[in-house]
Amino acid sequence: MAPVSNALTQSPVAPAGRLKVSFEFFPPKTAEMEQNLWQALLRLVPLGPRFVSVTYGAGGTTRERTHATVTRIRRETALEPAAHLTCVGASRGEVDEVARQYLDAGINHIVALRGDPPPDQGGRFVPHPQGYANSTELVAGLRRVGNFEISVGCYPELHPSSTSPRAELEYLKRKVDAGATRAISQYFFDVETFLRFLDRARSAGITVPIVPGILPVTNFKQVVKFSQVAGASVPAWLADLFDGLDDDVETRKMVAATVAAEQCRRLQAEGLDEFHFYTLNRADLTFAICHILGVRPAPVLPE
Repeated sequence: MAPVSNALTQSPVAPAGRLKVSFEFFPPKTAEMEQNLWQALLRLVPLGPRFVSVTYGAGGTTRERTHATVTRIRRETALEPAAHLTCVGASRGEVDEVARQYLDAGINHIVALRGDPPPDQGGRFVPHPQGYANSTELVAGLRRVGNFEISVGCYPELHPSSTSPRAELEYLKRKVDAGATRAISQYFFDVETFLRFLDRARSAGITVPIVPGILPVTNFKQVVKFSQVAGASVPAWLADLFDGLDDDVETRKMVAATVAAEQCRRLQAEGLDEFHFYTLNRADLTFAICHILGVRPAPVLPE
C-alpha cells in the first residue's frame, strides 16, 4: 500500500462564513481503483470538507471494503470520515457489531440507509429475518449503540418504493425523530423540485439540515440509466445540453461543471449553504465546481 502524502495528513480548515461541502466516494475494487481514490482525496482535501463519506454496495457487497476505506481515511488523514451502513443482508446484532467497530476506530459519523436489495431479490427489499426492517429502525439502533452523528437519505422526487410525497415526508420525519441529525438528498437537476421539497419538509416540522446532493454529469447516458432506477428525473434541457457530445469528453466536462455550479448558485440564492457532492471517485469536476463557488484551498501563510 502506497504511503499517504503529507497533504492528506495536514488538517484542512475551511474559512469561516463560506459554503460548506462534503464529498462522497465508493470503496475501490482493485489496486488501481484504490490509487485513483487516494489521488481524488489528495486533490479535494485542501478544500476543507466537513466530511467525506464512503458508500455501501447493494446487498452489503462492499461491507469489508467500505470498512477498510473509512478506517484508513481516519487512520492516515485529517479528514472526517462517514461510513454508510445499511439494513441489507445482516442481523441487528451483526449491524450493531459493525457500528461498534466504527466507534472503536474513531469513526463517529454514520450515513444510515435502508440499502438497495441484492439482485436475487428481484429489486424488492426483503428485510433479514433478524435484521432492521428499515432505516428508521437502523437509526434508532445506532442511537442505542453509541453517540453517533447520523445522516440519512431523503428524496425530493420520491424514493422508488414511496407511495406519495406525503408518505415520503412522514418517513423522513420518523427517521429524524429516531435520532437522525442530517438528511442528504438524492441527486436532482430541477432546483425548483428541491426547493418545493424543502418547503414541505419545514412545514412538516422537520428542522434538521437538509443538504442538497449534487451529481456532476460525467456520462449522460449512464446518468439516464441510473436515474430510471433511482427515481430521479432527467429534464429535456439537460439532454439538449449534452446532445452531440458523446465523443467530446472535454466539452462534456465543461458543460457538467457549468450545470452543477449553476444549480448550487441558485440554491445558494435561496439560502442554502451546504452541498454534498457525489464524486464518483473523480476529483476534477468537483474541484472545478467548488472553485466556481468560492470553495478554494486556504492560502499558504508565510512562516
